[in-house]
Amino acid sequence: MKAELVMRFRHLLSQGGLVEMVVWRLPHPVPPSTHAFKYRLVYVVNGERVIGFDNERGKGDHMHIGTKEFPHQFVDVDRLIDDFQREVETWNNAR
Repeated sequence: MKAELVMRFRHLLSQGGLVEMVVWRLPHPVPPSTHAFKYRLVYVVNGERVIGFDNERGKGDHMHIGTKEFPHQFVDVDRLIDDFQREVETWNNAR
């Protein structure tokens, strides 16, 4: 099985924002993740990443909120997107 694109979404927002979500299904997990998905979800404001979710090799599932990094529990792709959208809303409501 080759890598299969599950979703690719890119939306330019007014006031210089960007939301991008890319999810791949892989034949094997990316260590130390235990699921077979590779993903990156990012919210960029004025050219700066303010929210990011990804599972980089060696780091596993995690999220970036501002300049801080936190672990993130991957459940499934739908939950990943929900968690990302919730963090974007929280970020925007705090501004």
